[in-house]
Amino acid sequence: MTAALGLAGCEFRIALRNRWVAIVIAMMALFALVLAAAGSAPTGALGADSLSVTVASLTSLAVYLVPLVALLMSFDAIAGEVERGTLPLLLTYPVSRGRVLLGKAAAHLATLAIALAVGYGLAAGAAFAVDAEAARGLPALWRLFWSSLLLGASFLGIGYALSAVARRPGAAAGLAIGLWLVAIVLYDLGLLAAVVADGGGAFTTDVFPWLLLANPADAFRLFNLASSEATAAAAGVGGAAAAIPAWQALASIALWPLAAFGLALQAFRKVMP
Repeated sequence: MTAALGLAGCEFRIALRNRWVAIVIAMMALFALVLAAAGSAPTGALGADSLSVTVASLTSLAVYLVPLVALLMSFDAIAGEVERGTLPLLLTYPVSRGRVLLGKAAAHLATLAIALAVGYGLAAGAAFAVDAEAARGLPALWRLFWSSLLLGASFLGIGYALSAVARRPGAAAGLAIGLWLVAIVLYDLGLLAAVVADGGGAFTTDVFPWLLLANPADAFRLFNLASSEATAAAAGVGGAAAAIPAWQALASIALWPLAAFGLALQAFRKVMP
């Protein structure tokens, strides 16, 4: 366990020196401030405080940004060690491959938590500056924060699996971007096309909700909108958020990190130093 903690500390220091981390923190801060400013406009019409409206907007941002950041941090976690020739040295330490992944994941999650805390914290500060009732949205903001970490953990595990399968950073990066495009963009477009073609039939009522829950990004969005006072601010998913129980979405985003890390561990065990 000591070796795993040491690995986590080393990976965390490396991540903090990575310019991607500074870019991510700056992006989160910028987008959060923009969304906080925009979120103060419709509060009267929606009957919700400005922070709740901002959280609804941040949820849509996090669906796109958190998986992308997680994949960018994890795609070379194993492939990079193989390319640099450091994997044999890493595996000589008295630590299992599972703990190696756990150490890397702890460091990457801590880095992601810093970026999210900065971005969400600035958004909350901006909301409090314009609305005295913003405190009503603090539970939603806290729910968004920890569920964002669960979403990030899911895509970290997927990124580690891709890194182990590709074994080259360039190939792993291509797989990661392709996966992000399919899971975050094309998946929902495909579901929308299928719903339109179904015309309210069995697919829409029986299959569509389960396909939403099968995608961690959609489950994350549904969970955060299900209890929000500003569901109407997120057009297009309000009906689904009301129809699917919040506990089912929570179960999906809680189980996905376990499944993703299990897949990553199986792929890592096949990598020979």
